[in-house]
Amino acid sequence: MSPALIRFLPILSWGRTYNRTALSNDLVAALIVTIMLIPQSLAYALLAGLPPEAGLYASIVPIVLYAVFGTSRALAVGPVAVVSLMTAAALSNIVEQGTMGYAVAALSLAGLSGAILLAMGLFRLGFVANFLSHPVIAGFITASGIIIAASQLKHILGIDASGHNLLELVISLVEHLPEINWITTIIGVLATGFLFWVRKGLKPLLQRMGLGTGLTGVLVKTGPVAVVVVTTAAVWLFGLADMDVKIVGSVPQSLPPLTLPSFSPALLGQLLLPAFLISIIGFVESISVAQTLAAKKRQRIDPDQELIGLGAANIGASLTGGFPVTGGFSRSVVNFDAGAETPAAGAFTAVGLAIAALALTPLIFFLPKATLAATIIVAVLSLVDFSILKRSWAYSKADFAAVLATIVLTLAMGVEAGVSAGVLLSVLLHLYKTSKPHIAEVGQVPGTEHYRNVLRHEVLTDPAVVTLRVDESLYFANARYLEEKIQSRVAKDKDIRHVILQCSAINEIDFSALESLEMINERLREMNVKLHLSEVKGPVMDRLQKAHFLSDLTGRVFLSQFDAAQTVNRKTDLAAPAG
Repeated sequence: MSPALIRFLPILSWGRTYNRTALSNDLVAALIVTIMLIPQSLAYALLAGLPPEAGLYASIVPIVLYAVFGTSRALAVGPVAVVSLMTAAALSNIVEQGTMGYAVAALSLAGLSGAILLAMGLFRLGFVANFLSHPVIAGFITASGIIIAASQLKHILGIDASGHNLLELVISLVEHLPEINWITTIIGVLATGFLFWVRKGLKPLLQRMGLGTGLTGVLVKTGPVAVVVVTTAAVWLFGLADMDVKIVGSVPQSLPPLTLPSFSPALLGQLLLPAFLISIIGFVESISVAQTLAAKKRQRIDPDQELIGLGAANIGASLTGGFPVTGGFSRSVVNFDAGAETPAAGAFTAVGLAIAALALTPLIFFLPKATLAATIIVAVLSLVDFSILKRSWAYSKADFAAVLATIVLTLAMGVEAGVSAGVLLSVLLHLYKTSKPHIAEVGQVPGTEHYRNVLRHEVLTDPAVVTLRVDESLYFANARYLEEKIQSRVAKDKDIRHVILQCSAINEIDFSALESLEMINERLREMNVKLHLSEVKGPVMDRLQKAHFLSDLTGRVFLSQFDAAQTVNRKTDLAAPAG
């Protein structure tokens, strides 16, 4: 079978070794994840501003397509909190929520996001996600978690409220507080409290009762289902819907419909930037989870193929009544912990959700929206991590500034502004850090061939020779800095006759940096100082040999720093005037 075909269709790889044991483990994992996903899918549809059935639809075909094209054995694809919030933020600026146009725009957003991801995968652009630093992503997710939790308080309190950022949401909530529905509030607060207790207190209680670890884990994960059953039954038995308790209402009893996104240039133009941001954030979240879980079983994840898998999943969502999806942290961890062996577990989960969409939707007619809001709040608050501020402050003030700015901008201006700022800050942070690379003057450690920083070690140096080790690749942003560093070092010491650039840490020299090296060589020539290079890496040397720089170099290129120093020192001794 063609390796290229296997690369584009990973199912052909794991499918050939699929056996009865894997089938058994995948079925068990699928059952557990299906039970967890039913309330979660409904809740995330609510968060995205869509009918609850859209959450189920977005969890069926996409996860099957990912099973065919994705490389992770445990990643569970579907609606997630941050992407659902970004969907609502993007669409509410364009179309009125609750209209047919809103649903079509959601399909278009999923389709556009899928096309972007697919194109990135085909052109092997997975590296683009590296431009988002982890601290900035952590800051964005923390701020988004707070906004999501705040946005769901209206359902907990049974009031109307709106806003794209934290300030707008808080003001709107305060303005509508007199309209609070106390029955809804009681349901929402009790549901939230119970779900928090399930996460922290149920497991120790069940273990004290003597239940096994496996059964305990299953019961803890079914906590949201218990809340759904109890609150739905309460609303039905006591007629709470007649007391203005908002409920899910009628949900179509059907499989995902065949749908088509809009191809209107005007709409797609408005959705292009949000789709790109959703694609990047979704991919970063997904690949982080996939790689973490794969490492535990020494499996390999192909980032470019993951883009194709997620792209196919989103295109599938756009054609089956869904909205943008990605790999979710909580559901993937549950899938992994439940023993999923292959992506087939996801396909079996899709079958379970399809059965739920066909047979169980009438049972959630009286499900209070406050319960779904409680499910979202408990899920997203686990993503809030302010410790990243303390840790980044202790490690790097620049990283701290980027994290803090991302959090503040997301809370103050909304998720789109926050993620845009995150991307920009990540790039600027990289440029800032690399624009002033660490350049150490080094000398020989006595009795060895090693060279170390003169400020950190007792080393031997020659007054006529200065060796500088550049600890960064040279490119347009830092080339001038190197020029200034060498110029200032040589200008203040008239005894210097040789400058050696130790290139052991230089992986790349771009054209701007090459021109700077040529300028450095020419200026040193005018000062009667020779420029030498040592420990130049093969790929860098190959590139330099294509230019005139080496032929114009006043000095030589040495294989090792020790050779350079010994040769230059001997020449200096010979050239020194007799004393």
